[in-house]
Amino acid sequence: MRQRPDQLAAHLRKTLAPLYLVFGEEPLQAQEAADAIRATARERGYSERECLSVETGFDWDALRQRAAGLSLFAARRLLDLRLGNAKPGDAGAKALSEYAARPAEDTILLITAGKLDWSAQKTRWFAALDNAGVVVASAPLDLRQLPAWIEKRLRTRGLNPTPEAVTLLSERIEGNLLAAAQEIEKLALAVSDRQLTAEAVLAAVGDSSRYSIYDLVDAALIGQPERVVRIHNGLRGEGVEPVLINWVLHQEIRILTALAFARSQRQPLDVVFAAHKVWDKRKPPLNQALQRLTLADCRRLLRTCAWIDRAIKGAETGSPWDALLANGLRLAGLELLPESP
Repeated sequence: MRQRPDQLAAHLRKTLAPLYLVFGEEPLQAQEAADAIRATARERGYSERECLSVETGFDWDALRQRAAGLSLFAARRLLDLRLGNAKPGDAGAKALSEYAARPAEDTILLITAGKLDWSAQKTRWFAALDNAGVVVASAPLDLRQLPAWIEKRLRTRGLNPTPEAVTLLSERIEGNLLAAAQEIEKLALAVSDRQLTAEAVLAAVGDSSRYSIYDLVDAALIGQPERVVRIHNGLRGEGVEPVLINWVLHQEIRILTALAFARSQRQPLDVVFAAHKVWDKRKPPLNQALQRLTLADCRRLLRTCAWIDRAIKGAETGSPWDALLANGLRLAGLELLPESP
């Protein structure tokens, strides 16, 4: 059974499953979900806890032995299996599937793992765990989800934020929930009257945003020039190589150019999406960009990508970073900088 991190508290108030798998690339939510399961288990009498860390050479018979052995100190226990970023392999897959088929009595198995890609989620061992217990996937929050998460957490800490304060805090910590949690704790201590304003956030919170290259592309595609500037500056400050950003931009602009050409020829766009293997969730932002870009615009963007590539290699004079910003802004529908040679 699948549960989102924000659904887990309601589930735990009602029951405890025989096993849990908590995984994902958002560390704060994964950590808090696992901590909540451990705390609830203690409250319900699962007072003994055994930890198993899966590392190179791990013997999966240890899980079978722990499951078969009786506790010497308590009637109920928690088995804490820490998979981390390791792959279970054939032996682990077999052991996990066997356990899911016959969970140990008076025992809760908590498995924590890092990111599990789509291929791992299609395996038999993953399906067996999903069927036998509860799977909690901790995925990064996108910009649309973040304000609600921040506001809920602020109110949990007794603060009454204004909408402007929530928006500002979202911008300051986007992509970094660990920093968000720390800043909220600081605000809870610093704000005396419980009313949280944008001014209080500005005074207390530094800029802890963390972005990926794909965040920049998405912001440009959906027409958010201010966010393009913010992400561009963040990536530059983190020392991300401009060649990587240009490569990702070029990939998206190539698809846009093909779509614009198909549109000019009155050909179906679905053929282009299929040829470029575009996922369904990527189609809306591409279509949104296509509504404001002509075929000539797309070709101009492609030319700038080529110029940036030459500038990075030293074959052109000029700043690749400035040109990347200009191209991102043009893709977002805003012209602020002159076109590169």
